[in-house]
Amino acid sequence: MRHRFKVREIAQQAGLSEATVDRVLHDRPGVRQDTRAEVQQAITDLDKQRSQLRLNGRKFLFDVVMQTPPRFSAEFRTAIEAELPMLSPALVRCRFHFRDTESVPAMVETLGKLAARGTHGVILKAPDDPDVAQAIDAVVGTGAPVVTYVTDVPASDRLGYVGIDNRAAGATAAFLVDQWLGDVDREVLITLSSNTFRGEEEREMGFRTTLRTLAAERGAGFGRTVVELAGTDGLDATVESLVVDALGRHPAIEAVYSIGGGNTAIVRAFEAAGRRCRVFIGHDLDEDNRVLLRSGAVSAVLHHELRADARLACRMIMQARGALDGVVNEASRIHVLTRYNNG
Repeated sequence: MRHRFKVREIAQQAGLSEATVDRVLHDRPGVRQDTRAEVQQAITDLDKQRSQLRLNGRKFLFDVVMQTPPRFSAEFRTAIEAELPMLSPALVRCRFHFRDTESVPAMVETLGKLAARGTHGVILKAPDDPDVAQAIDAVVGTGAPVVTYVTDVPASDRLGYVGIDNRAAGATAAFLVDQWLGDVDREVLITLSSNTFRGEEEREMGFRTTLRTLAAERGAGFGRTVVELAGTDGLDATVESLVVDALGRHPAIEAVYSIGGGNTAIVRAFEAAGRRCRVFIGHDLDEDNRVLLRSGAVSAVLHHELRADARLACRMIMQARGALDGVVNEASRIHVLTRYNNG
């Protein structure tokens, strides 16, 4: 049984004799299973107490840097601010750097300022670009860990990626679209905020690959045409204009997979065209999507728990700075939400 405590400490924590604890630790016979469990629990509790002592009095200042529409940045800010008190006894504060749109040079400049003035860690949603990767490396070079969120920059020295498996999310969306459309062969519209976000690219690849596979399973000659719209920045005005134009050019579009957001604008575009959207799959349970789900305008939303993501990102950075142990990075669970279970 692995541990790093003296037998006396474990015995005191467990309320057992040192001789009993010694027998358990050396796996000797004649010890009841519930006694072994008590010793293991004592070791677990001591680990937690040691972590609490290490955190006591520690102060951290994290920077959250995101290129994203306000509806998502507002949701994530709410999530992370709700989690900060849970990181007690450490004191964690955040500075927020949110922009609707941002060029790669502007993102590089933002990261450069953080490298120059100092930060304890960065949670980052940024384009997957070589210049951004280099800017991340510069921040990491100052001793500040960087965690990428929602979309990754894997060629950088970032500590890790937090979020869903984006390929799996795209595959899930394809499955839902295929099931709801059934044998009706109609075109499917995909909307992306930007081709530079790796997460969106992975969702698209997962969607296209799975949609082709499912179409092939329906029999020879069956297929679904995909119409792609990119460069919307997830902003309603841009999204609506591009979707109106696409609907005019593609009369067979009856399904949407919205990767980059702007779903209210997409619904308006269909209404303006007098067209029916049979299946609409979106991402993230923001306020817009709550309304659209309740009305039935959106069929399903693929969601992940933002508070759990925020907690994991903060704890990963704290572990990298020697304040925690045992933090394991796992992909966020993908929840399929409909009008009946969106809470």
